[in-house]
Amino acid sequence: MVLLFTVLIGLAIGSFLNVCISRIPLEQSVVSPRSRCPQCKKPIGSFDNIPVLSYIILGGRCRNCKKKISIRYPLIEALTATVSALIYLKFDIGFEWAVYFLFCAALIALAFIDADHRILPDVITLNGLWIGIAISFFLWLPGPLVARLLQGVGVTAPGPRLVSIVSSMIGAAIGGGLLWGVREAYFRVRGVEGMGFGDVKMMAMVGAFVGTALTLFTILVGSVLGSVIGIVVMRFAGKDRDYELPFGTFLSLGAILAVLYGNELIRLYLNLVNIN
Repeated sequence: MVLLFTVLIGLAIGSFLNVCISRIPLEQSVVSPRSRCPQCKKPIGSFDNIPVLSYIILGGRCRNCKKKISIRYPLIEALTATVSALIYLKFDIGFEWAVYFLFCAALIALAFIDADHRILPDVITLNGLWIGIAISFFLWLPGPLVARLLQGVGVTAPGPRLVSIVSSMIGAAIGGGLLWGVREAYFRVRGVEGMGFGDVKMMAMVGAFVGTALTLFTILVGSVLGSVIGIVVMRFAGKDRDYELPFGTFLSLGAILAVLYGNELIRLYLNLVNIN
């Protein structure tokens, strides 16, 4: 029953994310007016706005104008529900589930907004940054390297809360700082911007939520995914190397994977290379 609850919550939030993805880049309210058909602009009735189910019943068409509605809408709802369930299976129901699910929901919105418009809105990234740091006071982030760092500067027995707060702030600094460094280096070498500043702010937000180690994991996974997909796009879609990939989309996926499996994958890697 709890698993079903997380799925239903995920579907409902996924439906709301569809509104956010469509309206936030246009600086429109996500509260009003109510959801409308993207084709005929008529309001969608309550019974036609049930996540996934309504799309199936209506055959993927608007009840009023009968035009097709993109399958992306139910896919985003299903994706959000899946992520919600996976986070529950990892953390159980409670404060951690709520925090990480809402964090991942924000990442899903950022991923699709960046894919559509090549922007990462400040209303999500900057607000997320401060929320992530504030939540670190209550959600203890693991940080063995940070604990050693604190001991190295004279804090003999750093408590988990202090470690969590420092890990969140260092994660934000590393996430934003690394991306800013890459951005500046690319600009100085080639004379053009290879990365938007939105990616920098987004990684600062990610670092605030997941801490230092998982921030580096996110950047690694996002970079690998972006490189591989970029090569595929250039090879099969006829794009040159100046084609602008939505890097924030790949970083979002990397951050979601970090929440779900990052610590386990890092431990697996360390065991494989025999590092304790």
